[in-house]
Amino acid sequence: MAKMAADPFSVRTEATCSSSPLNLRTHNNQHTDDKNRFYKELGTFALRRKIEDLVLRAEMLAPTALEFEEARRLKQEEIIREYDLWHDVAKSNEDLVQLAESAKAVDALKDLRYKAEEAKLITELAGMDSINYDFLKQAYTACVSVNKTLDKYEMSKLLREPYDMEGACVTIESGNEGIYSKIWAEKLTRMYIKWAEKQGHKARIVEKQDSESGGIKYVMIELEFKSAYGYLSGERGIHCMNGSSERKL
Repeated sequence: MAKMAADPFSVRTEATCSSSPLNLRTHNNQHTDDKNRFYKELGTFALRRKIEDLVLRAEMLAPTALEFEEARRLKQEEIIREYDLWHDVAKSNEDLVQLAESAKAVDALKDLRYKAEEAKLITELAGMDSINYDFLKQAYTACVSVNKTLDKYEMSKLLREPYDMEGACVTIESGNEGIYSKIWAEKLTRMYIKWAEKQGHKARIVEKQDSESGGIKYVMIELEFKSAYGYLSGERGIHCMNGSSERKL
């Protein structure tokens, strides 16, 4: 009888004992922690490589660009000193605008170089395991900002046509392919508006003609920010949509 009582007790004890399940859960948690640590280290390595690539680009381009802009600023200052500003007011205003742009570019490039050096220092500290993942993300954010500035600077050097630095009006007119072309025109409209917002600017619809069956027949979008025309001049032409089913729109 004692033995029979002992067996059920031992069974109940084994069923309620947390040793085996606890060991299993500990193993699972340890496995999860190791997995998370692995992915975090992998993410840190990838993030560090991206930062290094972005810093390298900044180190290659920023000094040359800064040297060019400083020389340009000095030249503009010399031109302004050599003639009477009141002799040709329009020309004087143009030269003053160019001087202001050069000074602004110099300041931006100096700030860019400082941010790149700061990001480089952070990654070097990360190599000594003396910095955490959050600081690497901060360095990456700074590098992304640096490279966006470089992208805009490079683009400004490519935009040399007479109206490239002006604002722009985009007109979209749907084709004769029925409802699909009207919906496609509507999608293009949203795309250009979102593009402007992503650049930090606003786009305004000044004229619009909706289609009774859905979509847009015609729309005019106004973008009043610098270089809008230069950025968008390559967009002129016919934009086609691949596929013809509504599911693909």
